[in-house]
Amino acid sequence: MCDYSLQSVKSRPAKVGDKLTTRNFGTGTRGFAASEDANVAVCVLPGTELSFSSEVTRQTTGLLPWRNKVMKHTTAIFRQVNKQRLVAHHDALEFADGQIVLLTLLAEGQQATVLQLPAQPKCADDLEKQKRAAYVG
Repeated sequence: MCDYSLQSVKSRPAKVGDKLTTRNFGTGTRGFAASEDANVAVCVLPGTELSFSSEVTRQTTGLLPWRNKVMKHTTAIFRQVNKQRLVAHHDALEFADGQIVLLTLLAEGQQATVLQLPAQPKCADDLEKQKRAAYVG
């Protein structure tokens, strides 16, 4: 599954080695597009490790929303946040310094590679951490 606003977009699960590009799918959010087809959203599981081809650029919010911020990291772990809120973006990236950035705030056209998928859960707590946010249909 991908963020709720990508539910109407053709999608597939991420695989190790996938080359992904951040893309606006015209649904109110950005996500990762497949290298073989820019119209296919690639859904990433929480805990997946990603490597970007350069420093990550994100949109800022607040006083200067037109200025982009450059993250000083090229690797991140995919997370889900705001899981308890139905009407919120959930897909996010956690960087090495602990900063968490919503995927929808990343600038378009950034290239990332899937380095590693999360380990298969061995207990109920691990399974809960990998569980995607629920959607009301």
